[in-house]
Amino acid sequence: MTDLTSVKDAIQSRLASKRIVFWHDPAGEYASELDALELGDVNVIRVKDNEFGVKSTLLADHVTKHLVYRSGDLPRGTGNWLLDLELAYDVFTADKTSMLQQELGLNDPAFGPVINQHQKFFAANSRKQALEKLLTDSDDVTVLRARMCQVLVKASDKKLTDITRELLAENAAGKTAKFDNLVTFGLDQFFWDGLANIYKYPSNSPTMDDFILWMFNRAIDDFSSATPDEFRNIRSDFNSLRYDVRSQDMMTTLASRAAVALDVKSKIENRNYRELAKVTIFEEIDRKVIVDLATAIAAKSVMPREVSDIVRQRQESLWKAKYAKLYAAIQSASELLAAIAGLPHAIASADLGLEKYQSDWFRIDQQYRWFTYAHQTADFQKPLEALKTEVDKQYANKYLYDFGGLWQQALEPTGEWESAVLAPQAKFFDRHVAPVVKDGRTKVVVIISDGMRYEVAEELASMIRSEDRFDASVSAVLGSLPSYTQLGMASLLPQSSLELDPDALPVLADGKPTNGTANRDKILQAMKGHAITAGEVLAMSGSELRELYTKHQIFYVYHDRIDAAGDKAATERTVFEAAEESLRELLLLVKKWTNANATNILLTADHGFLYQDIPLEQSYYVSETPQGDAVTKTNRRYVLGRSLKPSPAFMTFTSAQVGLVGDIDIQIPKSIHRIPMPGAGTRYVHGGASLQEIVVPVVTVNKKRKSDIRPVNVDLMPETDKITTGQLVVKLLQREAVTDKIQPRRVRIGLYVGDTLISDQPILTFDSASDDQRERYQSATLYLSQDADEFNNRPVELRLEELIPNTTQWKSYSKGNYTIKRSFTTDFDF
Repeated sequence: MTDLTSVKDAIQSRLASKRIVFWHDPAGEYASELDALELGDVNVIRVKDNEFGVKSTLLADHVTKHLVYRSGDLPRGTGNWLLDLELAYDVFTADKTSMLQQELGLNDPAFGPVINQHQKFFAANSRKQALEKLLTDSDDVTVLRARMCQVLVKASDKKLTDITRELLAENAAGKTAKFDNLVTFGLDQFFWDGLANIYKYPSNSPTMDDFILWMFNRAIDDFSSATPDEFRNIRSDFNSLRYDVRSQDMMTTLASRAAVALDVKSKIENRNYRELAKVTIFEEIDRKVIVDLATAIAAKSVMPREVSDIVRQRQESLWKAKYAKLYAAIQSASELLAAIAGLPHAIASADLGLEKYQSDWFRIDQQYRWFTYAHQTADFQKPLEALKTEVDKQYANKYLYDFGGLWQQALEPTGEWESAVLAPQAKFFDRHVAPVVKDGRTKVVVIISDGMRYEVAEELASMIRSEDRFDASVSAVLGSLPSYTQLGMASLLPQSSLELDPDALPVLADGKPTNGTANRDKILQAMKGHAITAGEVLAMSGSELRELYTKHQIFYVYHDRIDAAGDKAATERTVFEAAEESLRELLLLVKKWTNANATNILLTADHGFLYQDIPLEQSYYVSETPQGDAVTKTNRRYVLGRSLKPSPAFMTFTSAQVGLVGDIDIQIPKSIHRIPMPGAGTRYVHGGASLQEIVVPVVTVNKKRKSDIRPVNVDLMPETDKITTGQLVVKLLQREAVTDKIQPRRVRIGLYVGDTLISDQPILTFDSASDDQRERYQSATLYLSQDADEFNNRPVELRLEELIPNTTQWKSYSKGNYTIKRSFTTDFDF
């Protein structure tokens, strides 16, 4: 029996707005408790074969409020004398179902059977109250059950995709409580009916595990079917779950399980990687694409542009973070091998070689570093072992050795170590520092990174330009010979002459020693300068650095990470890791100095380096031993002494020929050859005259007042304004090439009517650096959901949205208008 207090509250609520309340109690449950209701000035009338008299009383008294109580079966039709009044004032019943209907405002009789069937759901006030907050006047019986499911699984909305999302997340976590609630309260069959009618999931014995396998099995082929619209709803909702950042971890877990159960590895074994590139669900596909694409690159059967397109598609993989480094390595390998294949067969002159290295050839060294570092630091290295072998072979043999031989031929006519296109490193201070500080008021900061070769500096300049309000340009000077630290560091100081000590340490600048920060500081003091290490600067607070900046006009900051790693046999294989760390530290140093009010910043190096990630063959070493009156210093890449004997294996210079004073001769092994040294490393060297060693970078940094960073513009390129099928192909154009200042843009695309999403929402990344507009087009296929059925012959809006930085929220970027013009049958509405 329903609680008497609830009955009393319901009657009083009705009497507040009506003069007469009819109470029908067919079983007579409340006959003995009627007088206990204590309704005050309400006239309680029991109907017992006195309908005519009751009617007369009610019609005669227009002031008193009346409660008319009837038990038993009501007379039908005209046999019920009170029928007209009951129709006018409505009939109240106190059975549980009716009370719940009245309490929830579900007055339509159609709701009665639903409430009666699920009485257990309404037994708890918490569920009942949660449901009441969700109900609207427009809800029907189907929506009522959907909202009950929403309450039980704690979904954000009543839609099938929202309820399914919660159950999938629960399944991924290895739990069943939410689905058990559907079973407990008799709503599981309603859920399965929704999956069958809307998603076309066919099963006589449905389970969540079975549904998940069915769903992922369809996803392998992008939910293709003989009937175009058969799987449009599951495709749309699956893609929504797949692209939503809130559910990607869940989808990754489910995809892993499904891949094992479905034996995805066997299913894709004989499929082409090009065909699979667009399927971004299964880890097995990433593995196959990586292995097959690496094989194709090594075999030179795929062009860099296609590799770039495939790598871009894989950026949307659920497993992109796990395999990002392998894809980066693949991209670099493709670019590197293509660049090596396109190298010329001769270098016309040394000056032309220096120019071409700065404009083009340095990228081979850069791509090799990127490839090697990505491969070294990837979680999985075996998939690229064959490609790495090919890359190392091409880089070491074709580029460093063969092409290095061409560079050596261009150097052969050289008598004096000088160039018409690059100023000598020893003129760095005169050319780059003195003009800035000549008025006595302007200051300059010079950051010198030991071993930062040109390609590293070019990436650093790009990183600096990518920062808002920063600009950077990179040029070069001709490195001093031999290209080793002490001479390179001395060359950057203010001086008019440099002299080698017979043992190569220290180098004298105008007769003064230049080794160590303290000696360099003494030289700089004469120019109102100060020498300091990068470690000291990084350890300073902002206020400390600002105070230091006020005390001097010139600052030389010495940074040593690349050379410190490369020059030791035990750590030389970490030199590319050291380069990555250097890039981060140098960018931080630039920011610290600009925050300390520095406006003129230069970054340079003492020398570059040669590195290949494999031990060298014996042919890479000179077989002759340096000879002369006195061989005072022998290094893997240079020899110092007096009256050194010329040899076909070496380039020989006097001090005067390389711009030094003194009587020391210098010999450099030709091309990239090394002098055998016991205990020395075999991969990292410097000291010679290769392009990598002697094209010394100079990066000039400036800070701007106004913001100058923006994302690339993307345009919709509509080919129609009508949607006539269950899908819409959208073509988009990246309007310009991505640069350091024009940065990639990631957009989400979807069709809307008002706030109602009627399609899936694929995500595209526009990051092409190509100047060819044809290479900057992308297309996306939008699949309409069942909600689109309600808007046939209605306008809809295509929205491009972009992620709000540091959030999971999206904002509008661009819009387009379409009209749905379709002929279809509406699916069962969940």
